[in-house]
Amino acid sequence: MPLSHLSFYFGGGRCRDPFTPTTPHRVRLLLSPCSSSRSPPPPPPLPMADPNCDLNSPLLHDRAPEVSLDVNGLIDRQSEAATTPPENPFEFLGVPPLALPPMSPVDPFRNHTPTIAGLYEWCKTILCLPIAAVRLVLFGIVIAVGYLATVAALCGWKDKQIPLPRWRCRVMWITRLCARCILFSFGYHWIKRKGKPASREVAPIVVCNHVSYIEPIFFFSELCPTMVASESHDALPFVGTIIRAMQVIYVDRFSPQSRRLAIHEIKRKASSNEFPRVMLFPEGTTTNGRFLISFRLGAFIPGLPVQPVVVRYPYIHFDQSWGNANLLKLMFRMFTQFHNFMEVEYLPVVFPDESKQQNTVHFAERTCSSMANALNVLQTSHSFGDMILFTRASELAKESCSNYMVEMAWVENSFNISTSEAVVILDRFLSMNPDSSGRVELQGFLNAYGLGWSRLSEKIFGYLDLEKKRSITFRQFLTGSAQIRKQPSFWRACETAFAQCSSDDMTDHASLEQIGRAIQSIVHGAINREALRQLFDADADVSVSKDDFMDCLQKNPLLITLFAACVNDP
Repeated sequence: MPLSHLSFYFGGGRCRDPFTPTTPHRVRLLLSPCSSSRSPPPPPPLPMADPNCDLNSPLLHDRAPEVSLDVNGLIDRQSEAATTPPENPFEFLGVPPLALPPMSPVDPFRNHTPTIAGLYEWCKTILCLPIAAVRLVLFGIVIAVGYLATVAALCGWKDKQIPLPRWRCRVMWITRLCARCILFSFGYHWIKRKGKPASREVAPIVVCNHVSYIEPIFFFSELCPTMVASESHDALPFVGTIIRAMQVIYVDRFSPQSRRLAIHEIKRKASSNEFPRVMLFPEGTTTNGRFLISFRLGAFIPGLPVQPVVVRYPYIHFDQSWGNANLLKLMFRMFTQFHNFMEVEYLPVVFPDESKQQNTVHFAERTCSSMANALNVLQTSHSFGDMILFTRASELAKESCSNYMVEMAWVENSFNISTSEAVVILDRFLSMNPDSSGRVELQGFLNAYGLGWSRLSEKIFGYLDLEKKRSITFRQFLTGSAQIRKQPSFWRACETAFAQCSSDDMTDHASLEQIGRAIQSIVHGAINREALRQLFDADADVSVSKDDFMDCLQKNPLLITLFAACVNDP
């Protein structure tokens, strides 16, 4: 019998003697994956045998009642049901259905040896404790000497906009030697180098992958460049003074104005041979060295030649990457190693394409590709913003904090949302009590917004639940919120909704009762008044100003559909 026609026979009623004649029922499964016909012609009927006949008699009676199950049709109907898009409650704003590419399964920040594991590592750590004490003393001495030399070099220097005079640079050689001694105290007794740094005239800008706090110390000792660093580094004891001597370019990553000024300073100092070469870590944060995350464009906007450098930390038992590891624990483990390995490779200079000189992204991509090939790694769409989200989740003692990383570089480019705004949305998501895998169920979603179950609330949740698991991830929640907010009609809808909720005699304020009635008219379910007050009346002044209302919907754009009746019928 061909595979496309499988017949099963079973007797009706209760169990009987196997040789007692019964009315058989035949279930035929029609499997025809390669046929366009849903129901191929049935096989010829098979006669039922008489049980009283001998063994040579046919075993099957005449044609019996049958039930045919078309498995192909069943599967097709189930597939159609699974792929049918849910109702879109935001269609009135012109918001398309939510669609997301697969999430990258990698965590580029994870340190692979977060704890001391194994008998060998424990024995080595205990054996190296006296060595660690000596190294710690050496570390303290060279930090003090370097600090005093830097203070002497900076004494009386007031004009920070001009290059450091040559005699002061000569004094800074003492600090540079101290930096090499610091590396020695951390166990970097020798460092393997490949290639040579290009001259300042050929490549005024140097970029490097960022794996640990060791690279800035190494390059200060090796090249003494002008680096780009966070403003918070200036307040560090001892280190802040040394950083100022390097004429570091400070930047506040969350301030657009600060970023613009930093780019101007990069171009100004890189264009003048009087200043040291400029060095940047375009990833913006440390990773575990197994991937390259997305590059910031500050090093490439000036359009000057760039020399890429790659750093590797080969290891067997101790992963030296900073990533999401604790700094003090990382330093302790460095002190308790016999030797830490480090390799530095200077790559060929990458020149801006004359035909595409203004295409900064293309310039950055070519540089990133050169570094990725040298490291034999892949690039991901993660960014410094993902580390901010990870840190925020860990501050609130959430499990598996890597579940809250969303490949922030892709999110920023696709939905025009900043990291600080994503952190606000993360706080809202975390208030929904996600489980250990970082997923939120419908009830937690409704409780956070003070809503009871209703058909509309289920539609809102279904809009985000792309996998139909009755639970959502932070990535779905963030991108769904961002997609709604980026629609041109969103802000007009918010203003229209507020105008409908505000009092006739107070056009710039609305009461919670008016807002509650507007929501009740479309939700037709229970509303938690206290949750409503926390959402719309953050300053607790009884009335809701237009700024309060707009701010609430900016942080919670999913709520705009609760005012759909106001928007559609102003």
